[in-house]
Amino acid sequence: MSAAPATEVPDAEPDGARDPHASIYDHGFVRVAAVTLPVALADPATNAERHLEVLRDLHEQQVGVAVFPELSLTGYSLDDLVLQEPLLDAAEQAVLTLLEASRELFPIIVVGVPLRARDRSRIFNCAVTIHRGEVLGISPKQNLPTYREFYERRWFAPGDDAEGETVRLGGTEHALTPHGIITVEDVPGLRLYVEICEDMWVPVPPSAQAALAGATLLVNLSGSPITIGRAEDRKLLARSASARCQAAYVYAAAGEGESTTDLAWDGQTFVYECGDLLGESERFPQGVRHTIVDVDLDRIVAERRRQNTFDDNRRTHAEALSTFTTWPEVRLFGPFEGDLEEADADDDAEVEGGEGQGWFAYAPLTGGVFPEGAWEAGPRPATGPLRRHQDRFPFVPDDPARLAQDCYEAYNIQVAGLVRRLRAIGGDEPGGARPVIGVSGGLDSTHALIVCAQAMDRLGRDRSEILAYTMPGFATTEHTRSNAELLSTAIGATFETIDIRPASTQMLKDMGHPFGAGEEVYDVTFENVQAGMRYDYLFRLANHHGGIVVGTGDLSELALGWCTYGVGDHMSHYGVNAGVPKTLIQHLIRWVIAEGLFDSSTADVLQAVLDTEISPELIPTKAGEKAQSTEDSIGPYALHDFTLYHVLRRGYGPGKIAYLAHQAWGDQEAGEWPAGYKAEDHRAYTREEIKHWLTVFTRRFFSNQFKRSALPNAPKVLAGGSLSPRGDWRMPSDAASKAWLAEIERDVPGA
Repeated sequence: MSAAPATEVPDAEPDGARDPHASIYDHGFVRVAAVTLPVALADPATNAERHLEVLRDLHEQQVGVAVFPELSLTGYSLDDLVLQEPLLDAAEQAVLTLLEASRELFPIIVVGVPLRARDRSRIFNCAVTIHRGEVLGISPKQNLPTYREFYERRWFAPGDDAEGETVRLGGTEHALTPHGIITVEDVPGLRLYVEICEDMWVPVPPSAQAALAGATLLVNLSGSPITIGRAEDRKLLARSASARCQAAYVYAAAGEGESTTDLAWDGQTFVYECGDLLGESERFPQGVRHTIVDVDLDRIVAERRRQNTFDDNRRTHAEALSTFTTWPEVRLFGPFEGDLEEADADDDAEVEGGEGQGWFAYAPLTGGVFPEGAWEAGPRPATGPLRRHQDRFPFVPDDPARLAQDCYEAYNIQVAGLVRRLRAIGGDEPGGARPVIGVSGGLDSTHALIVCAQAMDRLGRDRSEILAYTMPGFATTEHTRSNAELLSTAIGATFETIDIRPASTQMLKDMGHPFGAGEEVYDVTFENVQAGMRYDYLFRLANHHGGIVVGTGDLSELALGWCTYGVGDHMSHYGVNAGVPKTLIQHLIRWVIAEGLFDSSTADVLQAVLDTEISPELIPTKAGEKAQSTEDSIGPYALHDFTLYHVLRRGYGPGKIAYLAHQAWGDQEAGEWPAGYKAEDHRAYTREEIKHWLTVFTRRFFSNQFKRSALPNAPKVLAGGSLSPRGDWRMPSDAASKAWLAEIERDVPGA
C-alpha cells in the first residue's frame, strides 16, 4: 500500500465524514524511524544529501520522529580529523542545509554532528534535533569512553556539565541542552529526550533521569563498533531501559562507510517499548536501512500512572531532576508560523467546532489540559495501518515457543495454587480433603479436572480421591456427557452421574414457574435453576465427603458476568481457572496433549473436547434446531478477550480499543495466528460487529461487577491481569457505564 504524503488530509468516508481510523496520530501513537545509512567519511555535504533522500521518503511515510546514528553528518571514525577546521565548517553547513530543508518535511529530525564551543576551545559530540526550520535542542554526549578501543576524551568535551554552554551554528549561538526534554504538544504524551551511545552503558544513564522527569521517547544515536556479542548487549540495555523507564527506546547505530582500519560496524537499529521489541532492521546492510514502527504513547503514560513506584522514584531523585526542563514545546502538525491567538476555554462552540481535527480528534489518556489553540492545529495525516505487531489474541502469543512457555507457566501456576490450598486444609495426605468438581465435557471443567489430576500427583495422592460428577440437565447432550465420563475415567478419578432434572423440575414447580406445569418456557430462571442446582449438589457433596469444590469458571466469563451468582458456577471453595481467559484455555489443553502429561486415551478425550462448540447446554433444542451457543448469546470470545486485555492491562477507552480491534481483526489474511488455530476458524470482523460486541462487553462488564466483588480465591495467572477484588481489579458494583457507552457512540465507527 502506498502511503499518502504527510500534508494530505486524512481519508474520508463515502458520506464525506473523516474516517476516524485513518490516522495513527488520532489514537495515541507516534510513528518513529531509527535509521542507519552509508556515511561518506569526512564529507558532511554528501552526508546531508543522503540524509535528505531518506527524510523525503520518511516524510511520505508520515514518520513523526527520525533518528540517525552518532556523528551521522561526518562519520564517527574520524579520529584526529574531527579537530580540523575544514571538517567542522562543513559539518556546520550540513546542519544548516538540513535545517532549511526541514521546513518542508514532516518528521522531527535527530542527527549527529561535532560542534565547536563558542570560544572554540572545545568540541562537543552533539545530537541536533530540528523541525520545520527550527533547532529544538542540541544534546551533547555526556559520557565519553576512553577505554579499550575508545579515545573520545582526546577530541570531545563531556556534556554532563555543559548546561548553558553555547555552540556555534552558522554564526548563531545555540545553548546546549543536556537536560532538555522536547514536548510535542499536539501529540499527547510525546516528550523526546536524546542521549548518545555510551550514555546508555553507564550505571545511571541520563535517559533514566529524563524518564523520571517526564520523557516518554528516549532516543540513542550510536557509533558503537561491533564485536561478537555486542549487538545482544545493546538490545539487553535498551530493553531494560524501556522496561524500567516505562518508555520507548529508539536506537540507531553507525554502519556502512565507517573506517575499518581497526574496527567494524553493523548498522543495527531497533525500537523497544516498555520492554517489548517493536522492530529491528537487518545488520551489516549495504545501503539505507531503517526500523519504522508506531509507538503507543498511551500505553507508556498508562503504565506510569499504574505503577506508583515510578513517581515515588521521581521524588527520591527530585534534586537531580530539577535540572531538567520540558521546553521547548513544538507542534508536529502546525501551524508553524505566528502566534496562536489565545483561545477561550469556556467557549463550548469553539471546542466542539474543532471536533474531528487536531487535538480533539482523539480523547487522550495523557490529557486533561489542552494547550492554547490546540484545535487550530492542522489535520492528522492518513497513515495507513499500524506499523507494529498487533495480536489478535493478546492473551495468546503467536510465537509457538513463547506460547508453549506461557502454557507451561499458566498450568503450573494453577496446579501450584490448588496444591497449596489442599495442603493448608489437610489435603496433603491420603484420605485428606478431596477435590470435588463438576465436569460437563466442556473446555473449562475439562481443564480444571486435569489441573486437579496433576495436583494429586504432586501431593502423592491417588487420583481416585478426585470426586468428579456430571449432572445432566434438560439440554445436556450425550456427546458432552460421554466426554465428561470418558475423561474422568481416563485420568482415574472417581466418577458419578447425578441427574438434576427431577430436582430442578420440582423447584420450578414449587416456584410456580410455567415449566413446572409443563410449558416450554426457557427463560433465565429456567437456566439458573439448573446451574444453581448443580452447585448446590457440589457444595453438599463436598460437605458430605470432606472435600472442597474446585471452581471451573474462567476469566472471560467473569468479565462478562456469564455465570450464575451465589450457589452457581460463580461460586466455589477455590477456583483454578479464574485467572485464565477462554481464548487461552484451549491452548493450555493442546499444550497438555503435546507434552504428553497424560496417556493417549486421555489425550483423545481432550481433543474431542477441543472440537466441541462452547455451549452452556441449558435450553433444550428440537430436532433440526441449532443447539444453544454461548458465543451466539454473548458474542465471540476472541473479541471479548481482546477488549478485556486492553481494559484490564492497558486502561484504554472504547475508542482506542475499537481502533486496535479493527487493525487486528479487519483482515483475516493479515498478521499471524497462534499455533494450533485451525485455518477454517480464521475470520475477520467488520467495524459494525466490533462496535456491537464492544457495546455488549461494556454493558455486561459494568452491570456484573457485583459478581466479581464476591469471588472465591483463585491465583492470578497472567501479566494481563485478573479480576479479583483483592488483586488487580477494584471497582464499585453500582458504577455507571454512561461515559464509556457515550464514547462508543461518538468515536467508534459502525452502524
